[in-house]
Amino acid sequence: MLFEFIKTNRAELIARTRARVATRAAPRPTENELERGVPLFLDQLVETLRLSRSTNDELSRSAGAHGGVLLRAGFTVAQVVHDYGDICQAVTNLAAETNTPITVDEFRTLNRCLDDAIAHAVTVYAAQRERSIADEGIQRLSSLVDEIRTRLSTAKLSFELLKQGHVGVGGSTGAILGSNLRTVCNLLDRSFSDLRLASGKDHQESVLVSELLEQVEVDGSIEADSCGLTMAFIAGEPGLRVKVDRFLITVALAGLLQNALKFSRVDGHVSLGISSRDGTVVFEIADECGGLAPDKLRDLLLPAEQRSSRTPSLGLDMARRSIESCGGRLLLRDVPGTGCVFTVELPLAEAVA
Repeated sequence: MLFEFIKTNRAELIARTRARVATRAAPRPTENELERGVPLFLDQLVETLRLSRSTNDELSRSAGAHGGVLLRAGFTVAQVVHDYGDICQAVTNLAAETNTPITVDEFRTLNRCLDDAIAHAVTVYAAQRERSIADEGIQRLSSLVDEIRTRLSTAKLSFELLKQGHVGVGGSTGAILGSNLRTVCNLLDRSFSDLRLASGKDHQESVLVSELLEQVEVDGSIEADSCGLTMAFIAGEPGLRVKVDRFLITVALAGLLQNALKFSRVDGHVSLGISSRDGTVVFEIADECGGLAPDKLRDLLLPAEQRSSRTPSLGLDMARRSIESCGGRLLLRDVPGTGCVFTVELPLAEAVA
């Protein structure tokens, strides 16, 4: 049994892993990593293997706690990724040399545990990093650059691990890669929206609604698939046009759609429908979040400074300001027991001759 094999050969595996880590060019190994880190990484992998037959919740809690321990001990996310990989290689090599059979199921379990351990450590690292940036009050631009670099660095590490074939694209590491790439896009979109609004310049143009939604539909479909949700786009009459700042409205609609996907129940359904009435083009985004209490419903669309401290922004303040800057308005209604519907109304533009 793989679990027993690793426990029995703990000392040999630690020695082999230390030898691999010591010769690594980047990230350069530290004394703390060699002396304290390698045994800690191996013991955590053994614990994860032990829990591999437990519930997913138990395994996730354990892996998340492991990530927190490693990062509080001063290990970087690069060390976490590489050292878990080195341990996996040491286990595989020793088993081959001693003619210890590892079944296909055991090898899959080892890779899955490795995948989950890395993914949860990276997730904990990202969460701690975000809190640290917020607490320190770093200037907005510096914070943006730092956050993007962190996300891209994590994405690159995940990609390298996938490229090496240690874990599958459809596993936790692949999900982390996709999540970080989406976060980078959202950070850039929101930051440039803020700059665009602050400039006060008019960038409005007559835009076909079908063109406006092209990227929103692509990104929304990918996001829905990654969340295990179904997504429906209900097109309006062909040829509808609005006079808007294309960038601001695209980002606003994408943000509203992301919120709908994020808060909908598992296996839920989200839709984006388009229609026209009374000189306006209406976009309706319906989710299955379960509904909201009336006081929270009113609070959500208030300006940030007027909202209750208990009510999250969800990026709605930016979306509302973007829509209003184009002469439109953002509305929200509750469908009791089902979810919420965000309605965006924008002035209908005349067709281009």
